[in-house]
Amino acid sequence: MIFKRFVSVFAAAMMAALALSAQATAEAAKIVAFGDSLTAGYQLAPGESFPEKLEAALRAKGHDVVIVNAGVSGDTTSGGLARLDWSVPDDTDLVILELGANDMLRGVSPEITRSNLDAMITRLDQRDIDVLLAGMLAAPNLGPDYAQAFNSIYGDLADRHDLPLYPFFLDGVAAQAGLLLEDGMHPNAEGVDRMVEGILPLVEAQLDPS
Repeated sequence: MIFKRFVSVFAAAMMAALALSAQATAEAAKIVAFGDSLTAGYQLAPGESFPEKLEAALRAKGHDVVIVNAGVSGDTTSGGLARLDWSVPDDTDLVILELGANDMLRGVSPEITRSNLDAMITRLDQRDIDVLLAGMLAAPNLGPDYAQAFNSIYGDLADRHDLPLYPFFLDGVAAQAGLLLEDGMHPNAEGVDRMVEGILPLVEAQLDPS
């Protein structure tokens, strides 16, 4: 199991490096979608993952952009922090940082999640790589105290680091049966379309800062 996870993480890093070097032109904006199964495209067909659909939507609107899928199913913020430096190439222009859902589902202390995300943002800033932070909300069954501590993480970090924030990555998709896989947690292809539609204006704003 550990070996399989290592192979998955290593493959994500290699895909990021190879895709950015082989596909991107000198002028293309280079984006890394760095997250968990919600980014990776869990149980979706080729072409249906969030990074692929977002890239297609941006290109359809005239943006010269390459988006690399650096999502790893099951990843936590601790796992993300451990693989960040070698998963995000130095010439990346923007990272869409989407992690924390698995921390929440496992009941990880929100302070650990906050610390890990803060460290990732800081490292990317030190490398002069912009970050768009994609937030998550705690499941109601975890109780109000956990929800309050967890849900405040993303807004606080966005304010602290002056980052663009998409408050809830599954906005318009969560709890919508027709937009989810049978597990009721992961988006289907139509759900990914909704996610892309929601976040698209914010990504465009990062590509065309006024």
